Amino acid sequence: MTLENATNTETKYADLDGRRIAYRLIGQGTPLVLAVRFRGTLDAWDPLFLDELAKDFTVITFDYTGLGASTGEPTYDRASLARDAKDLIDFLGYKKVVMGGWSLGGVVAQVFSLTYPELVSHLVLIGTAPPGHSKISGDPLFMKTAMKPVNDLDDETILFFEPESPLSKEAARLSHERIAARKNDRSPMIQEATFMKLLSEAKDRTTIFPDPNGQQMEDMAAGRHPVLVISGDHDIACPVDNWFEVSNFWQSLHIITVPQAGHAPQHQVPEYAAEVIASFIKRIR
Repeated sequence: MTLENATNTETKYADLDGRRIAYRLIGQGTPLVLAVRFRGTLDAWDPLFLDELAKDFTVITFDYTGLGASTGEPTYDRASLARDAKDLIDFLGYKKVVMGGWSLGGVVAQVFSLTYPELVSHLVLIGTAPPGHSKISGDPLFMKTAMKPVNDLDDETILFFEPESPLSKEAARLSHERIAARKNDRSPMIQEATFMKLLSEAKDRTTIFPDPNGQQMEDMAAGRHPVLVISGDHDIACPVDNWFEVSNFWQSLHIITVPQAGHAPQHQVPEYAAEVIASFIKRIR
């Protein structure tokens, strides 16, 4: 008998208001919903990270409307992506969840917590940014690499790891192999024409988390929910320094910095990241 894990679990579908949301679910325990990065699908997550989380949680990953294996009209509008998570949570019958996200998904998680605060117990934000314009900008190399039609291992190492660190380069290779291990029922890649169109529709391309009047930062910093941030010390997309900038007034903010790591620290140290998340949710109220 083969045990179900992140590599072999089947993709399920939620029929929601004229669209189908593709999702996967593993583990038992408190529901932990994870929103994915820009250009990401169900198969962007490192399965070892998900399997480690599944020791303590019911882990739910999903494709946004119209992207990957989901149907409907695609968008990268943050409120619409948060609504995808809300509709899926309602479909699954959960009344309260740990809401998490990586990169763009971390913004989605924050917007979700502001829009549906009663559904959230904790927030887990990985390789992402706080609301508003960042004081420390990312490296243009990130977007240059991210815009390639297809990213190979070398690109992934630049995007998500620390190319100058042998430790991180080896972690990139191992993570790449784990993600590639799923051979069947994979979520379709997001095509260049699609992600370029969605980018062109963005009202503000100068920040990953537009907050023109500062209200979302004010509301997040009020500290209604415990927030865990996990960042690499060499995140060229969302520098961790921007979290330190807001830590003196954000009342519920916990920051973990992974050394010699980039934009995907949870893929470099999956067991450690999962342990930190589990401890945070168990101990912090």
